Amino acid sequence: MSTGPKNATVEVMVGTVGRPHGIRGEVTVNATTDEPERRFVAGGTLRVGSVERTIAAVRPQGDGIRLAFEGVTDRTSAEALRGDEMWAEVPADESPAGDGEYWDRQLVGLRVLNHAGAEVGRVASVGHLPAQDHLVIATPEGERRVPFVEALVPVVDLEAGFVRLADVPGLIDEAEQA
Repeated sequence: MSTGPKNATVEVMVGTVGRPHGIRGEVTVNATTDEPERRFVAGGTLRVGSVERTIAAVRPQGDGIRLAFEGVTDRTSAEALRGDEMWAEVPADESPAGDGEYWDRQLVGLRVLNHAGAEVGRVASVGHLPAQDHLVIATPEGERRVPFVEALVPVVDLEAGFVRLADVPGLIDEAEQA
C-alpha cells in the first residue's frame, strides 16, 4: 500500500453501504468518517467489500448521503452491496481539517503519561459516545476510560508519541481517589 515514506498511505474505513435508494442503483451511506466531504467525492474510489469501485455521483439526503457507483445500475445490484464496508486509501500523514482534532488511528498506540510524566499505559482504542469521545487506556491494572476533553487530556503530542493526563486524582489509578 505504500510506495515509500513520502507516498505512504493507510486504508481507513469511512462507512458502510446502507439500503438502496430508488431503482437506478443508488445507495444510502452509513458514514463513519467525520469528514464525508473528503471521502465521498464523485470520481473518487473506495474499496467496497473486496471490490474497488468508482463513485459516479454523490447526493445529499437529509442528514446523510446517497452514492451511485459506476457499474451499479439497478436496485438488485445496490441491494447486493448492503452492509459492505467502504474503505478509502488516504495519505498516512493526513490530518483532520480542524485544530485540536485527531483521527482514532493517530491516537491508538500512543503512550499515556500522568501529570508528572510517568507512563501509565497506552491508548488501546477510542470510544465514541453521543456526549463525548473517550480514550480506552490499557494499564497494568486493566482498561480505564478517560473522557477525551482538554480538561482531562491537556496534551496530545503526536510527534513525540504520547498524551498527558491532567492532575485529577482517580483518573487512572483508583488508589489515588480520596
